[in-house]
Amino acid sequence: MRLWRRATPAPREPGRYRHPATRPLQATAVTALVTALAVTLTGICAPAVPSVRTERAAPAAARATQWTASWGAAVQQATDNAQDGPNWSRQGFRNETLRQVIRLSIGGPTLRLRFSNAYGSRPLHLAGATVARSDGDAKARPGSVRALTFHGSTAVTVPTGRDIVTDAVDLPTSSLEKLTVSLRFTTPTGPATLHRFTTATSYRTPGDRLRSPAAAFDRRTSQAWYYLTAAEVTGSASSLMVFGDSVMDGVGSSPGTDNRFSDKLVERLIAAGRPQGMTNAGLAGGRLLHDSPCYGEKGVARFERELRAHADLRTVFIHLGANDVSRTRDGDPCARSRPPATARQLIDGHRALIRQAHAHGVKAVGVTILPLTGAVFPFTTPAGEKVRQELNHWIRTSHAYDAVLDADRVLSDPRDPSRTRPGYVSQDGLHPSDAGYMALASAVRLSAL
Repeated sequence: MRLWRRATPAPREPGRYRHPATRPLQATAVTALVTALAVTLTGICAPAVPSVRTERAAPAAARATQWTASWGAAVQQATDNAQDGPNWSRQGFRNETLRQVIRLSIGGPTLRLRFSNAYGSRPLHLAGATVARSDGDAKARPGSVRALTFHGSTAVTVPTGRDIVTDAVDLPTSSLEKLTVSLRFTTPTGPATLHRFTTATSYRTPGDRLRSPAAAFDRRTSQAWYYLTAAEVTGSASSLMVFGDSVMDGVGSSPGTDNRFSDKLVERLIAAGRPQGMTNAGLAGGRLLHDSPCYGEKGVARFERELRAHADLRTVFIHLGANDVSRTRDGDPCARSRPPATARQLIDGHRALIRQAHAHGVKAVGVTILPLTGAVFPFTTPAGEKVRQELNHWIRTSHAYDAVLDADRVLSDPRDPSRTRPGYVSQDGLHPSDAGYMALASAVRLSAL
């Protein structure tokens, strides 16, 4: 059974992106012991859509340098939804230091970071920022702390709806290395732009603790990232991106273990001597066709900005549509009445994403929608399941995508294909477990990326 394959080329429209031929990919499955983290995929409604512009802080000479995305996260508007733990986005920050931990995919001799005030209600004033090697938890390795600067200044104000890029930092990094990124706020930030779900831990403490080793960051924690959107390194590697909903975001993987699909794929690439940068643009709860006040903008709207932000991007994996066929639950603050999505609407949405990817010279890999009926809570209806199957059939057979990762067949239970294989599913019965994400990463033939 082919779980990954190259789509047989269909006749191309004039000017359409053409990618070099790739070979079929063969799946292997690797199982692992797992603890599960249950988060639903649901949500609709409409957030404000920012028009994001980037304030480029690097000097002219640095802009000519080739940068590769080594880490990245999608962001959304502040939300009260806290089903995945404490969320500081509504209250924001004031007179305190925020420390966040990220893991790079590839290393390089120099580093720069990107921050976003895309969804802020006021200008964001950063009184200072540092980056350091991580020594575990909130600890910064002594002697490794570097001040971040913006056009040579240690402080910067990021206008509402804008992004900012730091100057280059002389901090040689290694593949899979973890870093701490600390931000100092002296004035109230207002609602914070954030990435709502992550298995990493962020920390906050009063006062100026930019260079503190760790002692101050021991009690107030959150499983979200705030303002930080990317880490880039100098080098010659290209990069990949995963885009979509909670399956791409890594819901169901064990906290603090870096066991998402994107993490395991990066590890395979490095072990095979084919390192590439990785950006994870998944948003838990995200939909293809509808915005949500809890789960961010619809995929067809935010995809273009993600593509523009990564000039070195080579391949993108797309998994979207599961939440569009989910059932609306009474009393859900993140959902409003909406007509069910049809297979034709979802297919048209996927075609729009493919066109955007090809317009940027990026190879698009379609990921079939994983089984949905085994969830421990009512997630979809029989009509929704029918739409899922129709969408998956189109992804597999239309040849619209450059290649297909058949997540449905990788993860489904051979005894009941509408459910996920028991060893590959987390305790919510819906999202993959650590073993499930490893199985997905193992189904990718690296030479075709």
